Amino acid sequence: MLVARSAPECRLYIDLHPCHCGEHRLQVEHSLRADPGGALVADYWGTCPRCGAGRTFVFELDEEIPPPPPAYGGDRPSRILCPGQFMRYSTRLAGAVRADPRGVSAGERVRAAGMLELAVAAAVEVVKFIPPNGDAVPAQAFTSPEGLAEYQAEPGRFRRVRLEANLEVLRGVLRSYQG
Repeated sequence: MLVARSAPECRLYIDLHPCHCGEHRLQVEHSLRADPGGALVADYWGTCPRCGAGRTFVFELDEEIPPPPPAYGGDRPSRILCPGQFMRYSTRLAGAVRADPRGVSAGERVRAAGMLELAVAAAVEVVKFIPPNGDAVPAQAFTSPEGLAEYQAEPGRFRRVRLEANLEVLRGVLRSYQG
């Protein structure tokens, strides 16, 4: 069973795993239950809007209480998403926002700030894959095809110094939208 650290991590996992027809959109319902061993389980289900296939995701929730959203989890790295998936998601969100908020409407500023908060949270997740005293995310941490492609395209992006610089830039742009 997939072990997730938070509801936002469950949702991101669902969003990053499209239907067999290729559709990424999925309006889900969810419920929480205890399994026979007492673990908290989150069930998500919905119907693909393109092909009508029923889709179900079942996650065991980590016992650690997660930080509030938009964070995806505590201090430990994800067990269901790899650093390349988080990097790709962060890059996609940040790339959809203008770097300079001047001339952006109030409503668009709020939307952009929300996207940047998620981009920062995803970028923070990438850093969690660096081992203590390490200077980069190890190659074996990339467990998904798309995550591995991100790594292979530019391994240097996953060095601690680059990840921290990226976070600094993202946080600066976020502050400009919040200020």
